[in-house]
Amino acid sequence: MLLVMSLGLLAAAWVVARTDPVLPPQTVAQGRPPTPPPAVEPLELKAVAPQDAVAINAAVPFSTAPNPAARPFFLASSSPDYARSADCLAAVGLYEAGSGDADGQRAVIQVVLNRLRHPAFPKTICGVVFQGSERSTGCQFTFTCDGAMRRIPSADAWGRARAVAEQMLGGHVYTAVGNATHYHTDWVVPYWSASLDKVTAVGTHLFFRWAGWWGTPPAFRNHYAGGEPAIAKLAGLSEAHRGNAVQMADGTATPVEMTANPVLLARYDKTIVRDGDSFIVPFGRNASPDSFPSLALAACGTLDHCKVMGWAEIAETPRSFPIDPAALAGMSFSYLRNRKTGFEKALWNCDEFDRADKRDCMKPRTIAAQETRAPRAGKERVSLQDLRTALLKPTPEPDAPVAMPPRPKAKPIPMATDEP
Repeated sequence: MLLVMSLGLLAAAWVVARTDPVLPPQTVAQGRPPTPPPAVEPLELKAVAPQDAVAINAAVPFSTAPNPAARPFFLASSSPDYARSADCLAAVGLYEAGSGDADGQRAVIQVVLNRLRHPAFPKTICGVVFQGSERSTGCQFTFTCDGAMRRIPSADAWGRARAVAEQMLGGHVYTAVGNATHYHTDWVVPYWSASLDKVTAVGTHLFFRWAGWWGTPPAFRNHYAGGEPAIAKLAGLSEAHRGNAVQMADGTATPVEMTANPVLLARYDKTIVRDGDSFIVPFGRNASPDSFPSLALAACGTLDHCKVMGWAEIAETPRSFPIDPAALAGMSFSYLRNRKTGFEKALWNCDEFDRADKRDCMKPRTIAAQETRAPRAGKERVSLQDLRTALLKPTPEPDAPVAMPPRPKAKPIPMATDEP
């Protein structure tokens, strides 16, 4: 009973904590912005247990003000921005709502389109989706900066999300969310939720709009700017986001977003060493370690099995396969994907780049002096298993004479005689 009362009091306090002022009706009616657009805050959560968050969120009432539907958004399929826009919407719908929830995907995509028209947000679809994604604490949609995109969806799941995105670009409106610009799951409590109007729930997601004039239809007056940026983080899923091609050592061209790693392109002659489904990537010291997975995904493209090994020091980067075991000690980053088994893993050399999650760290490598030899002629590939075996092989001791124990003297054997 005390727990229920405590949660009720906490929820009540949450409602009272609203800081957005109530505007006079004539201000809204006149359609004039009363203040500059609200600040766009990153998603920061209160330290509340999930079960308590559900109770707090349930106790906050839905707004009783009108909830008009947003205007339809149209983008012609012939537009040069269409493919990138559709893939950005498919990604936000899939990663935020899940692969099996089409309505949840539509609701999330509607929020993106609402933001696009609001002066507080960027004027391109991909700009809205990936706003702040370059910082782990600044992203607007958590999937863009929390590592979720390392999980590659199945082709079927991606196709379904892409179909929903195309439907929304064709003018479909998910009316339930109205002009909502924010949402969160009901098991978390963001700092900003106390100052917004809760308008609806779709599954476990709660949708909000700004209180006052900035949440009304006249505020959504921005026009789509076009010129969608290529997003390196989508290179593994989207051909439209792979940008320009980087010439490989074997003569093939692997698409890589040109802005993903300018150091690679400017200082290493745009060359990534490739052997089948394995890649050697020179990142360069000026590249951010958070950009390494993006370039790895770009190099792998649509390969079901892919292995990327990267070095931050250009001079220490191997120039060909097989790789000398000694060079592996200086490897800065590795990425391995096997879609058939559902395995995908990115690891950093934490002696070079500290990671908050130590599970992202490589195991230290120690190379014995006698193993720093040139690779055998004629061998075209080297497997990780061969390298592990070589690295873990104990150092043989020099031959030495073995002392043998002395042989015992033979006891005399009595002989048979004819004597009685």
